[in-house]
Formats: sequence, structure tokens, C-alpha cells
Amino acid sequence: MTDSEYDVVVVGGGPAGLTAALYTTRLGLDTALVDRGGGRAAMMQDTHNVIGVTEEVSGGEFLQTATEQVESYGADVHRAFVGEVERVDDGDEPRFRLQTENAEYEARRVVLATGFSDVHPDPPLPPTGRGLHYCLHCDAYMFVDEPVYVMGTGDSAAYVAMIMLNFTDDVDLLTRGDDPEWSADTDEMLRNHPVDVVHEEIAAANRDDGGWLESFEFEDGTEREYKGGFPMYGSQYNTDLHESLGCELTDDGTVDVDDHGRTSVDGVYAVGDVTPGHNQIPVAMGQGAKAGIAIHMDLRPFPRSTAGIDELGPVSSGEVPAVSQELLANAVAHEGHAAGPRVESPEDVESGDEQTADDD
Repeated sequence: MTDSEYDVVVVGGGPAGLTAALYTTRLGLDTALVDRGGGRAAMMQDTHNVIGVTEEVSGGEFLQTATEQVESYGADVHRAFVGEVERVDDGDEPRFRLQTENAEYEARRVVLATGFSDVHPDPPLPPTGRGLHYCLHCDAYMFVDEPVYVMGTGDSAAYVAMIMLNFTDDVDLLTRGDDPEWSADTDEMLRNHPVDVVHEEIAAANRDDGGWLESFEFEDGTEREYKGGFPMYGSQYNTDLHESLGCELTDDGTVDVDDHGRTSVDGVYAVGDVTPGHNQIPVAMGQGAKAGIAIHMDLRPFPRSTAGIDELGPVSSGEVPAVSQELLANAVAHEGHAAGPRVESPEDVESGDEQTADDD
């Protein structure tokens, strides 16, 4: 392969894409991760619901550590925006060409982990992560027994407002001057839950010294205290690359995949928030892992089937191991290798012994 040719190219450096790249690299496939930066995880002030990762770790820190892990195993990480991907098959084998502003990559398999973007409400607003939150399952715990708002006019906003009653008895639904659009059935449910529907538009958002939301002032002159809340205006799924390849979408606009992230196009995988399911970091990581394993099983040359043996003959000692020389060298030098990091030369051994003796 050349410097721009890989077994796998992963597009998107969120938890799903990073995990997929981690698995394909550690399973011996030359992998590149192309990431434009940003994304929902990068906006997190604190990390919630990720076992082993404590609350004070920001999204940026979480992603930086994960990226360094992926690179340490030998994957190439490129900061760029993939604007185009096309299928350029080589015989019966799927092959893909990906284009950024300054580079072109070719891959045998593509993982598209491009996520989605939340639709943001108009200001005035508190800062994201300091009173403005987009993940109910991540952040509801923060507002147990605190005054909470939900913004929106559709069924999803009304449902989230009612769901928040599981955590606090002080929930307002803010329509911000727009007419409600929720269904008659939802309206009946809402009327039978202690949720206060506030129709006035917000005039100002007040914060404490730490930047957290304290209250909203409304255009009718009233003021209501809130610790935080959830805007519910929908999402825009980033499916341009999937659609350009002909991947099928579901009715809600997500990419249709099987249990291992395979799309309707051979050789193309989708993982993370761009696919159906809960938008949670652990879920995205699991999807990335399953896709990485599936790609390994698809591309690994051994065991050679009986049909392959008839065509190519027995596997010779010169064909193994299948891992590339670059990944092999990286693996034996990695701290996670069974033998520990290998010393490059006898001089290094002597130098290490002398250092140990000096330390003693």
C-alpha cells in the first residue's frame, strides 16, 4: 500500500469512530481516521455514564486520550473534512476513494461515523453544559430535585417534560411564543401531569458567578428560576456521504444498518449517532467495536478456505503473519505487547543495564 492506501478508513473521530479505528488497528488492519473536529462529544463539559471515566473529564479530554490511544497502536489520524467518497471497485473487491481538501485516500472498507447535529434554539440561552443540555439520559441525574425547563412545541418536548417528573417535581415546558404542535393524545397526557406550560418568549438568561443558569426573564416581566433544561427541536443527521454511496436510510433519517454496522452497500459501515438507537457514548463505543470486529473477520486472509487452498495452494510460511510490517513493528514495540516493548539494539540493552545499576 502507498501512504494514502489503507485497509480501512474511518470518517469521524467521535466515540464510535475512534473505537472502530482502535479495533481494526489492533486486529491488524492498516487504518486511517479522518476527523474534522468538533461533534457532540467534544462539547461536553463533563463526561457522564461512561464507566471508568470520572465526571470531571471533559469531552475534549476524553476524545484526546482516545485519539492518542488509537495513534499509539499505529493508526494514522488526519484532521480534515471528507467532502466526497466514491466506490471504485477493483474486480469483485469493494474499494473506495475518499477526498478531502488536500488529500485523497483509498480503502477496502469505509466506516462512516459522522453523527448528527442538534437543532439549537434562538438566544438568549445559557452556555451548553451549564444550563443548556441535549442529552436527557446523560444529564437528568444532574437536576434531581432542581427546577428544570424543557423547550419545544412538539410531542418530543412534551414527553421529555413529563419524563423529567421522574427526577424533580418542578418542571416547566417553554413554547417561547410558538403554538404547540403536540398531538391531542399528548395534550391530554400533559394536562394530567404537573407540568407548567409557559408560552411567553424569553427576554433574558441570568447566570451565577460560575456561568450556570440561574433564571429566565420572560417578555411579560415574570422571572422563573431554573438550574438547567433541555431544548427539543430535533436533529439533523449527517448522511451526505452515506447517501452519495447509495446507503439506505430509515424513515427517521438515520442510516439503516445491521447489528454489526453494515449498511446496504457492500464494504460501507455506519456507527454511532448517525444510526438508529440511543445516542450514548457507551452505545456508540459498542457499535464501533462490533463494526471493527466484523471488518476484521471480513478481511482477514486466514484461515484460508478449502476453495482458497484449491485456488492459491497451502499457506506458506512466507505469507504469515498477515499484519503489515508497519503494524508489526509498532506492535512489538508497544507497551501492551506480551513481551513488553522490545529494545532496538544491543547497545540499548547495555545502556539500560547501566542505568539500572546506577539507580541501584
